[in-house]
Amino acid sequence: MDLTLSEEHAALRATVEEFARKEVAPVIGELYERGEFPYDLVAKMGAMGLFGLPISEEYGGMGGDYFALCLALEELARVDSSVAITLEAGVSLGAMPIYRFGTEEQKREWLPALAAGERLGAFGLTESGGGSDAGATRTTATPDGDEWVVNGSKAFITNSGTDITSLVTVTAVTGTSNGRKEISAILVPAGTPGFTVSEKYSKVGWSASDTRELFFDDVRVPAANLVGELGRGYAQFLSILDEGRVAIAALSVGLAQGCVDESVRYAHERHAFGNAIGSYQAIQFKIADMEVRAHTARLAYYAAASKMLRGEPFKKEAAIAKLVASNAAMDNARDATQVFGGYGFMNEYPVGRFYRDAKILEIGEGTSEVQRMLIARQLGLG
Repeated sequence: MDLTLSEEHAALRATVEEFARKEVAPVIGELYERGEFPYDLVAKMGAMGLFGLPISEEYGGMGGDYFALCLALEELARVDSSVAITLEAGVSLGAMPIYRFGTEEQKREWLPALAAGERLGAFGLTESGGGSDAGATRTTATPDGDEWVVNGSKAFITNSGTDITSLVTVTAVTGTSNGRKEISAILVPAGTPGFTVSEKYSKVGWSASDTRELFFDDVRVPAANLVGELGRGYAQFLSILDEGRVAIAALSVGLAQGCVDESVRYAHERHAFGNAIGSYQAIQFKIADMEVRAHTARLAYYAAASKMLRGEPFKKEAAIAKLVASNAAMDNARDATQVFGGYGFMNEYPVGRFYRDAKILEIGEGTSEVQRMLIARQLGLG
């Protein structure tokens, strides 16, 4: 079993690593503290082709694979997670529903600008009363002639209110079947009358990313804006989330590895009791444990991505990767803050930002509890 990256993947990883170090690192601290969306960085990532990595050249993408996206996310998150989640959500949640399930017309209309990073898409799944219970969707889409009329709201939606957001794909109840809700996916362009976007949330972390609540009041869109099959929206978004969990695992690994990077550097620079703190076994063991977590989590997402690319079922592996990697990110952020001592509590150091960003990784795109539930089900339990 060879885990060596291909020449193409290795070159991409190195390119994104350099971009993160030279372009993201010098500016992200101020953007983060101001809660300012990184438009310039998004434009640069678009020019690099990062938003089109897993999308075919036919629709303006790079013709790569989903693993390439994961490698890019890991390298970005080693420096900052706000930038990484903007890419992750823009691709896996914004573009992929259309790429996987959209009509040919939808793909040709929307994907080129999304793949170029000129526009961003969002995925409207979560509602205020139904986070983990996505089947409790209350937003409705009612057919009226050759239109859908959408009513309801969505919460915690990434990339939904930027100046370059072009669409949100919304899950909505479109009827009932055998007494159960029939959920479909409807594409709602930004600026459609009745579609309003709230002010940005005041968040603990990911402060330089865009997250908002959405409201739909008799929003009318063409019947042709149905994404995928009628009544298959629930199954479609489960498929999208399986892919997204591998991507979030990669992002989590990046944060976990970034904590190691910063702690190793600081352990050489910081002196106490006459020696660099890295000479003390208490610090050595703490950083060694951090490296073990990052390494193990990386293997988990590599394994899930490998099965995904081979077209094999990977739901369990995606859940394992997301669970292991998000735990690693949270644990490493806590330990890195401890290594830095009082300076770890200061926003001028990256580990303070890492600590604020890590917790959401155990919640977003499926909580740790949901991942355990999925793993248990795949083992035939419950």
